[in-house]
Amino acid sequence: MIEIEKVWLTDDAVWIRTVDGREACEYFSDYPRLKNATIKQRANYNVDAFGINWPDIDEDLSFEGFFQTKNQTELYRLFMAHPELNASAIARRMGISQSLFAQYISGAKKPSAERLNQIFATIRAIGQELMVVCTV
Repeated sequence: MIEIEKVWLTDDAVWIRTVDGREACEYFSDYPRLKNATIKQRANYNVDAFGINWPDIDEDLSFEGFFQTKNQTELYRLFMAHPELNASAIARRMGISQSLFAQYISGAKKPSAERLNQIFATIRAIGQELMVVCTV
């Protein structure tokens, strides 16, 4: 686990410093919800042992992701292409940790094939439920 000493925001990024002095940032422009958030929404964040959560915009970043090469996983591409998808709500619906789900999306952790199938099945189920609403 990465131990964080400090988290801070600049005009275009969120920065972290570890207790051993390493620093890294994630740019808001790489995350549609952060990119489109107001200054007030960006400033309202929570930090836990695993990462940062912005409850107003439903965005999560894992600390591990700050230090990893960005490999655009299938989940990453899906959530970047469709920012209307609520990652935290999908994680809650599946009964898994929001932080773990954020790590799957960022590529910090790789879901098993079975878990990946469950994620896609959940997203498809939500799509089917929305289609029913649209035809009523």
